[in-house]
Amino acid sequence: MSARNRRTNLRAKIRTRDPMQDFDCLPPELRNWLAGAALPWRPGSVQKVFARALARTGDTGRALAQLDAAERKLVARDAAAIWGPEHPAARGTENSVADGSGRG
Repeated sequence: MSARNRRTNLRAKIRTRDPMQDFDCLPPELRNWLAGAALPWRPGSVQKVFARALARTGDTGRALAQLDAAERKLVARDAAAIWGPEHPAARGTENSVADGSGRG
């Protein structure tokens, strides 16, 4: 892996489980979401965030939208730290659901 792919402020964790087995255990909608994610989410993290969002909203579509929002927030924070606050992703506009460029 090139050094440019490791330039991030996000925390890294040491794997103690097989990530592919964890991925395979996810429900189909989460596997689909994770396959298109901009960040290297761990299956357990996605499942945890999704479960909380689903408990709040009671709707799978809204819970997935909250996953999108959480990812945009993390990308914006990381982009601001790496490329500066003027980068388009740092302003949270990249891949926005509001402008029609989001998933779905």
